[in-house]
Amino acid sequence: MQVTETSTEGLKRELKIVITASELAEKLDAYLEDLKGRAQIRGFRPGKVPKAHLKKLYGKSAMAEIVNTVIGETSNKALEERSEKAAMQPQIKLSDEDAEKILSGDLDLAYDLSYEIVPEFELAPVDGIAIERPVVEVADSEVEERLTQIAEGARSYVAREEGAAAQNGDRLTISYLGKIDGEPFEGGADDRAAIFLGQGRFIPGFEEQLIGLKVGDKKVIEVTFPEDYQAKHLAGKPATFDIEVFEVAAPGELKLDDDWAKTLGMDSLDALKDIVKQQIESQNGGQTRQKVKRQLLDALDAQYSFELPATLVEQEFNAIWGQVEAEMKAAGKTFEDEDTTEEKARADYRKIAERRVRLGLVLSKFGEREKVQVNEQELQRALIERARQFPGQEKAVFDFYRRDANALASLQAPVFEEKVVDVLLGLIKVTDKTVTKEELFKDDEEPAV
Repeated sequence: MQVTETSTEGLKRELKIVITASELAEKLDAYLEDLKGRAQIRGFRPGKVPKAHLKKLYGKSAMAEIVNTVIGETSNKALEERSEKAAMQPQIKLSDEDAEKILSGDLDLAYDLSYEIVPEFELAPVDGIAIERPVVEVADSEVEERLTQIAEGARSYVAREEGAAAQNGDRLTISYLGKIDGEPFEGGADDRAAIFLGQGRFIPGFEEQLIGLKVGDKKVIEVTFPEDYQAKHLAGKPATFDIEVFEVAAPGELKLDDDWAKTLGMDSLDALKDIVKQQIESQNGGQTRQKVKRQLLDALDAQYSFELPATLVEQEFNAIWGQVEAEMKAAGKTFEDEDTTEEKARADYRKIAERRVRLGLVLSKFGEREKVQVNEQELQRALIERARQFPGQEKAVFDFYRRDANALASLQAPVFEEKVVDVLLGLIKVTDKTVTKEELFKDDEEPAV
């Protein structure tokens, strides 16, 4: 194998790799020798097929297989000998015009290998990093509120006496037809829908205008869609709804006691309270983890500035931008609705892509230094969690990831990252800070990375 560097620019590398025809011929000879002992061809005894005959029958197909194997082996070997790590799968360019001669054994195998290397940088000390871990104490009132929500979901309703007017808290069964400028609009109609007065699940002003209605009543109500309504073609527009009432039902008694807890499979109300408190603590803990991780990543990002592989940045940007476009299309929004332009949005999201790539490289290097590994059990848990996202298709998901090494690596990457974060949190100063629930769940001003 002969390797010649043909171009170097920043992180970009281009190599010319040549494997002589004689080297390929030796590999073909060994291939045919092995095939000779296994081939079963009519007219020849096992193991007695002349090699020249095998070459005539299988020479080109065998050489094609050899060439593919050799390209894979030599490209990897070239990077190893140069002590370089490719940021992404290297690109291989082989002349189509030469392919026939190479397969016939009349020409050396020569191909171009282009790639970007992972940049070299020194890891900065982390012992000077100090972050605050926001924690929330779960109050008894929050547990009671969550219990009430659970009970509300299973509350029974009893039809009111004939002629009774609907009150706040009642459940109405109605049919409605929404119109804008006198014309029905998509998604604005339902038949015998359950409306819970006072829960604020509908457009502001909708539920309030149903109070006082009786079974059999028909009414036209007027509302205005909020300016920030998710369906932009309806946002801010006035609308009317034709209403017909079929039932008015009063809420049954809400009693939080041991008997009610037993209907949910618990031994007692106290046992249910413990479970609910644990669930709230788990939810808070997940948010605390995200806040802590964000602070850590911000601190790390401030420590590093080095050239990034353009291919990695472009790949990350395309993934982010594709998600942005899909979300905006689903919401019916434009960049103008977000007080920006596509050009500015692209620039902002490219910065996010660069940050993610930079931090990914930093975390990867820390992981190598600390010898962080993702074991089979952890990878299996990640695969199971992924399969759960596709109910009824679990087997197909398992088969897909087991067949595709790159897809499986995409599951391994976030597990590896979280383990590296755990290691780093053990190396820096972390102090707890009690905050309110609102503070804990307040969105960061910038998109999380």
